[in-house]
Amino acid sequence: MKIGVCGTGRMGSSIAQRLIAVGHEVGVWNRDMAKTKPLTEAGAKAFASPAELVEACDAIIVMLLNDAASDAVYRGPSGLLKGKLAGKLVIDMSTVRPDTMQTVGPAVLQRGAAFVECPVGGSIGPAREGKLFALVGGEQADIARAKPVLEQLCRRIEHVGALGSGATVKLAVNLPLLVYWQALGEALTICKPLNLPADRLIDILSDTAGTPTAMKGRGAVIAKVLDGQPPGETAFSLSAAKKDLATAVQFARSIHAELPVAASAMACFEQAEVEGLGDADATTISTRWPQRPQAGPKSQI
Repeated sequence: MKIGVCGTGRMGSSIAQRLIAVGHEVGVWNRDMAKTKPLTEAGAKAFASPAELVEACDAIIVMLLNDAASDAVYRGPSGLLKGKLAGKLVIDMSTVRPDTMQTVGPAVLQRGAAFVECPVGGSIGPAREGKLFALVGGEQADIARAKPVLEQLCRRIEHVGALGSGATVKLAVNLPLLVYWQALGEALTICKPLNLPADRLIDILSDTAGTPTAMKGRGAVIAKVLDGQPPGETAFSLSAAKKDLATAVQFARSIHAELPVAASAMACFEQAEVEGLGDADATTISTRWPQRPQAGPKSQI
């Protein structure tokens, strides 16, 4: 099958690698064409615009950073909506506001294509291994058409409702985990005077009821960073995490809800980004906090 990947950042590239590995003919596009080079060297074909990608492929997987990027890539002069979409399948895996999916989805459908929103749980490792968690929104017929591709990318596929539902659940999935990374940093801070070895402390905290599954993969990395070792590959950037928290807070306001804990964690991520940590892994927020100078009881972010 000819499958295009529109947006080849960390996740888009990992998804493209998976599609190549399972035998698809893969096309790619990215605003920064340099980011497509490793994929073209692996056998993918690069296209000059989203519209050209659409016309060359049977299905297009969209993986974009935020709502602004989504608007530009769909509605730009050579955007996805300018391509010949009739008969195509578009699967949008971006983590964006629900109303963005509710806007771009119908625009794609009006041009004769099938559209499925499918933000995914998991980072670059699961993406390369085909073990993502799909949170799907859309019509049953479109989802049935997308399922053979999704089954090659995802360990679990959940249809959670109409367009916008997948985005809503994805924000809900990310929110407690991102708050946890900040809370872990605060937990490490109050344990700092004990001078316990980092690996032992992380092991203790990991074997408790309050620890998320993500600690199985990231706990050892956090311990190494606390010991002054390099963190290794970024699985999910701090800037992307901050964006997801900001998107959740903004969406909550649009439905007249408040997320005070998420908003507080977001401010901590924002400050870390200002300090130049945006491209570091999101778990850097956990190691940053105990390493900050403690100014006293009224110290701020």
